[in-house]
Amino acid sequence: MFESDLHTLTLSQDGSFTAYSKEYDEHYHSTQDGALRESLHKHVLPAFSLKEDQKELHILDICFGLGFNTLATLYHHTQNALNSKLYIYSPELDDSLVASLKNFTYPEEFTRFKHIIEMLSEHNVYDDEHLHIELFVGDAREYITKFHNTFDIVYHDPFSLKTNPILWTLEYFAAIKKAIKHDAVITTYSTALRTRLALYENNFNVYLYKSDGCRNSTLASLGELKGFEKVDMQHKISCNPDAKALRDHDLSS
Repeated sequence: MFESDLHTLTLSQDGSFTAYSKEYDEHYHSTQDGALRESLHKHVLPAFSLKEDQKELHILDICFGLGFNTLATLYHHTQNALNSKLYIYSPELDDSLVASLKNFTYPEEFTRFKHIIEMLSEHNVYDDEHLHIELFVGDAREYITKFHNTFDIVYHDPFSLKTNPILWTLEYFAAIKKAIKHDAVITTYSTALRTRLALYENNFNVYLYKSDGCRNSTLASLGELKGFEKVDMQHKISCNPDAKALRDHDLSS
C-alpha cells in the first residue's frame, strides 16, 4: 500500500491522484488544478515549447516527490514522438517515499512507464539508449552544487516557501544559476513576489505563464524568452518597496 503514517492519497480535480504530506502539511500538487494537469501545464509544456528541438536535454527536477514532472516529461516526449535523449536528475529527501512509488495510483497516461517507476523505486536509477534518470536521496541544496553549466530545464517544484523555505532563497537560486546553461529555462508554480525577487536579484528575467485550466505560474531565464509576458520587476518593486527576497540568514534569525 502507498498510504503511510506520513502520506495519504488525495483525488485531484483532473481525476489524477496526488498525495498529502502530513510532515509538510501540504499536498504534492494543487488539488484544484489537478496533479497531471499541473505537471504538464506549469512545467513540461512551457519548457518543451522552448527546448523540444534539442538533440539532448538535461533536466533538473526539484524535487522528485511522486515523480509526476519526470513522468509527464516522458509522456509528452512519447506522445509527440520527440527524438531528443533525456537526462533527468532529481533530488528527493524522503527515501521511504521513493521506495513506495511502485504502489502509487498513477494516471492511465503513465501506465507505459510502470517499469521505469519500479526501477526508480527500487534502485534510484533508470537507463536505456534514449533515457537516463538518476534520483539522489538527500539534500537538494547539496546535490545541485555537483553541477556546473549543465541543465537546459529546471522544474522547480518543492513544497512551498512557507513550509520548505530553504529551497526558495536568494542563495539557493544563485546555486541553480551556476548549475544551468545560460539559455536554460526554470519553471515554477509560484507567482509570489519573494520568489520572483530571489530570481530577479540573481539576474534572471522573470515571465508570467498562463495556461487554460490552470492558475498562472512563473518562468525564468538568464536570457530573453520570446512569446511570453515579461514581468516588470522594477514596477513590482516600486509598488512593494518593503518586499524582500528570502535569504539563508533569515531562516536562522
